[in-house]
Amino acid sequence: MADKVLIYSRFPKTMMARFAERFELLDTGGKKATEAFSADELGGIRALLTAGGSPLGAEAMDLFPKLGAIVCYGTGYDGVDLNAAAARNITVAHSPGANAASVADIAMTLMLATTRRILVADQYVRSGDWAASKQSPMMRPQAGMPGRRIGVYGMGEIGRKIAARCAAFESEVGYFSRTKYDLPYQYFPTLEALADWCSVLMIAVRAGAETQHAVNADILKRLGADGYVVNISRGSVIDEKALVAALTDKTIAGAGLDVFEKEPHAPDALTALPNVVFAPHIGGHTLESHVAMQGCVLANLTAFFEGKPLPYAVKSA
Repeated sequence: MADKVLIYSRFPKTMMARFAERFELLDTGGKKATEAFSADELGGIRALLTAGGSPLGAEAMDLFPKLGAIVCYGTGYDGVDLNAAAARNITVAHSPGANAASVADIAMTLMLATTRRILVADQYVRSGDWAASKQSPMMRPQAGMPGRRIGVYGMGEIGRKIAARCAAFESEVGYFSRTKYDLPYQYFPTLEALADWCSVLMIAVRAGAETQHAVNADILKRLGADGYVVNISRGSVIDEKALVAALTDKTIAGAGLDVFEKEPHAPDALTALPNVVFAPHIGGHTLESHVAMQGCVLANLTAFFEGKPLPYAVKSA
């Protein structure tokens, strides 16, 4: 009899196909677990699969008295209460680095689209204004990549790949993270110092209480009128109200966003602005990334049911 795994978050069925070959999946379909299954069914659950950003706290964990493993699809696990899990001897695991290259690629895409005003240029062609030789102040020359100062906030797997890509574009790269690494990039001791130095702030830090609204009105002001912010981390890292204000009054020049505070809802005040480029949290949404993330999920679940240490367990709360 196949081992049972509860699918706690809503996932496309195509993404669950590989898991269904190995395990018996109890899919909530995005509903509350108690609405999708009986208490008896939930009582026997030993492992569940969740999206890392989905809230999963102590009260939810107590619905599954036999729960021993929470496996996150993707690198993030910010929705999981790690302290509550540890108190219940539940191991939390994820897919570290599996989508790093894809997320770094979308960060570069958003940066280039924003700083070179690609959406504005696209509309300039589509509207016929270019063919009509109609002048547009939005089409004036912009600063290029060579010599541009790129600040990376968070130097994990994704941050390192972003930094390497920016260096290949002949940009100067600096970073701030909790740890100073032996890397060929300038290290800054605070986020404030990094924002003062750079013209593009790339947010690649892990979400958590310590990074909640870390990029606030003060940090945005430090970027300056020619500054940009790109966020491929979690929406919680930026104070969205402060960002709207900074973009509206031209405190900064623009932004590129793949993530938002309350997904899938981007606030109207933000989407109405012309100096922002948006993506619907697709940083890690490539074929290669999904294969890699699924591989990590399979490895974690297989190890758990075999009574072995999970290979991609989250280290600590």
